[in-house]
Amino acid sequence: MIKKIVIILLSATFILSACAPATVTPEVMMEKPTEEMMEKPEADMAENSSEDKMKETSDEIMDEPLDEMKDDSSDGMMEEVVWFGTTLTNVSDGSAFKINDFKGKVVLVENLAMWCSNCKKQQEQVKLLHELLGMNEDLVSIGLDIDTNENAADLKTYVANNGFDWIYAVASEEVTREIANLYGAQFLNPPSTPILIIDRKGQAHPMPFGIKSAEELKNFIEPFLSENM
Repeated sequence: MIKKIVIILLSATFILSACAPATVTPEVMMEKPTEEMMEKPEADMAENSSEDKMKETSDEIMDEPLDEMKDDSSDGMMEEVVWFGTTLTNVSDGSAFKINDFKGKVVLVENLAMWCSNCKKQQEQVKLLHELLGMNEDLVSIGLDIDTNENAADLKTYVANNGFDWIYAVASEEVTREIANLYGAQFLNPPSTPILIIDRKGQAHPMPFGIKSAEELKNFIEPFLSENM
């Protein structure tokens, strides 16, 4: 009986010792956290470094276009419009000229045709405008015949008969095509009396269509005459 009890006690002791948790040493507990703690700051430093580089690159990209825009803005507007550099002929004296020749002045360009009665009425208002402004030397008026079927000889006679004493020329097909592309097809419709005001810097300002009185022309043009280069 005693022998059986001893055997039972020994068996119980063996079972309890087998089920008890193993002892965890401090070295084992520290090993994994130490690696993670050492690696995490390095990852953060790498991320921060990448963010700094991206910020520097972004700043450089933002600066470059601004410099380029400043450089481009220094160019004059007149050089950018092709027909401003096209040679035209003053029918009154046969002299050659370009719109670019009048850079620094205000230029009034009236598109017309000799058969157009509205055009003639508009030119009479331009004549009155010159009288109102006292023939201001800073204002250049150009009558541009956009009917390519009309010729310089007939236009010269037309100008002389009506007493219009400013510059007149017959536009080429290339010039009329570019005018339409830049300002619209209505600029090739003489009865709508299209007028373009080019300021001292070469910027074009289309006026409203329809016959404009001398006073309306004066009010539109005077702010450009008051501007400095």
